Amino acid sequence: MNRDFTAETPNELWLTDITEHPTAEGKVYLCAIKDVYSNRIVGYSIDSRMKSSLAVQALENAVARRAVDGTDVTGCIVHSDRGSQFRSRKFLAALRTHDLVGSIGQVASAGDNAAMESFFALLQKNVLDRRRWTTRHEPRIAIITWIERTYHRRRRQQRLGRLTPIEFETIITTQVALAA
Repeated sequence: MNRDFTAETPNELWLTDITEHPTAEGKVYLCAIKDVYSNRIVGYSIDSRMKSSLAVQALENAVARRAVDGTDVTGCIVHSDRGSQFRSRKFLAALRTHDLVGSIGQVASAGDNAAMESFFALLQKNVLDRRRWTTRHEPRIAIITWIERTYHRRRRQQRLGRLTPIEFETIITTQVALAA
């Protein structure tokens, strides 16, 4: 990647990472996958354990969502940190199954995944840190609602020309297709 975290088209570069948050029942883990082109969270998975299956399910969800959108993911680069979930045989097999290209950040280079960390910081500030959670189910619903309703459809982003990720993908991708 050489730290070039830009994309000219959808499904050119995805970033992924895992975050955690405590509840009275124990921690809840979120693995999210972000398309750099539009900043859209194209896939995610939430579980009570941070295993390779968490990352694999997020990847499968991203591929399925893009199939519904009618876009091809073949050759997409999936960049992550060096977490064991992203280096697992199951995750690497899922990448191969969908003809995706894995990319892992350098050792001790937090900046390699700054865009994902930024997304997680927004999620923490706007949702997770606002109250104490009793069950794992409560933050799960709050995370899904915030991603699908607020982040994708209401949160305008400077880099996207003050559009939301959904607006950007709809408007810009349509304009590019019409110009071709």
